[in-house]
Amino acid sequence: MRRIIFIQFDHLNLSYGALKDADPKQDLILFVESARATRDPKWHKTRLYFLISSARHFAADLEAAGFKVLYHYAETVVGGIKEIMQSSEYAGLPVATCEPSSFRLTKSLSSLGLQFVANDFFLTPRDQFRNWASNQKSYLMETFYRAQRIRLNILIEDGKPTGGAWNFDKENRLPPPKKYEYPPYLIHEPDAIDLKVATKIGITAPTDWATSRTGALRVLENFVTNHFGKFGPYEDAMTTDNWALHHSLLSPYLNNGLLHASEVVTAVITKFESGDIPIASAEGFIRQLIGWREYVNGMYWVLGDDYRKHNQLAADRKLLPLFTDSGKTKMNCVSNLVGDIETRAWVHHIPRLMVLSNLALITGTNPQEFLDWMQGAFIDAADWVMVPNVIGMGVHADGGTMMTKPYAAGGAYISRMSNYCGTCPYNPKERVGETACPFTTLYWDFLDRHSEEFSSNHRMSQQIFGLKRLKDLPELRLRAQEVLAGLSEGII
Repeated sequence: MRRIIFIQFDHLNLSYGALKDADPKQDLILFVESARATRDPKWHKTRLYFLISSARHFAADLEAAGFKVLYHYAETVVGGIKEIMQSSEYAGLPVATCEPSSFRLTKSLSSLGLQFVANDFFLTPRDQFRNWASNQKSYLMETFYRAQRIRLNILIEDGKPTGGAWNFDKENRLPPPKKYEYPPYLIHEPDAIDLKVATKIGITAPTDWATSRTGALRVLENFVTNHFGKFGPYEDAMTTDNWALHHSLLSPYLNNGLLHASEVVTAVITKFESGDIPIASAEGFIRQLIGWREYVNGMYWVLGDDYRKHNQLAADRKLLPLFTDSGKTKMNCVSNLVGDIETRAWVHHIPRLMVLSNLALITGTNPQEFLDWMQGAFIDAADWVMVPNVIGMGVHADGGTMMTKPYAAGGAYISRMSNYCGTCPYNPKERVGETACPFTTLYWDFLDRHSEEFSSNHRMSQQIFGLKRLKDLPELRLRAQEVLAGLSEGII
């Protein structure tokens, strides 16, 4: 053996990372499955199932391709690597791995002396993003996204954006359609590996998620064929009628390496060029894929490890019980969405931002407690994903480094973009009284509590002006305290 190649559970791809130049005749491929992780109550069991079963499937695929694979079980990942490095059979062999996707693991693996291969699981190398960021007065995603379109030559014609505009967001904000028949979900029947992993974790094997490269490609094909065309108009919609709407469901596979962004780009652009896909849907999806996803990963490394500690709004409320128990609230939107997370560890980006993060923001929930919950709850969670999304965008804890205004909203937004409010005991149009929507009450209370901080923000001037015109502000302040107490008790 020439060397050991250690494969992290989010680098499951033979063509990228440390495996791209691997030699089956000379390299030992090492996986380490952590017992500590499977015992940690923080992690959603569906997430653990997905990560572990995907890794075991990938290890089996490598063996079938002729590689010598050592799938090692240990108390911790770092401890497992040490055990192999110190074993009589493998002592002295150099260990290579791809650059990790988090500061914590980078530090841990560096301490072991592992050799890092450049991380190419994204379209934008880290150094290239740093160069972009160093030349910006503010880190506007839109600026980065346009540069990405040009650099990668995606939806560009003669140097100009396809369709005549960079952004078709205004066409992609429809509420959920009524009496609408969605294409059927893909069902992923568990195989022997899946069943064994599910038994170990203590759950029934889920059928919502694939755990192999073959399954991930099925999901990509299903999106391109059945959902891509309608993705744009309804990408912000929320409904009890369908848990996925027309979203791609590709983020778990992109984030663990089973799919690479380049092949997803190729698939969707090929479909768009066939003439079947509206430009608004194509641009909306490409924006998420080569814009926001790449931007968030780049910002994670630019902002640094201490960024997660920010709490500029001094939010100190303990995590509300409704986040971990869908039965601890009467709010129909939150109860349904947390129920979806309990079932399959996923909801799309608008519930994450405009319901869950919005609620954490306007209740003054501690950013680090909320971040910890988000990281454990979602199947596609990763440190690079959640830290900028939560600290920077979700709860505006960084004072505006990433986002120029907080994403705070009242019940009117949720009412407009969903069907939750019709059967909810709370009225989104009311801000005081027992039937007032907690989102509406707390939105105005949030502005009131932070009016001094936001008074100099030109993007918040309209909201602050509206706050000053409220005639029932004293009553709203009292109702807000009742709502906050009720949420903390799990009775509102």
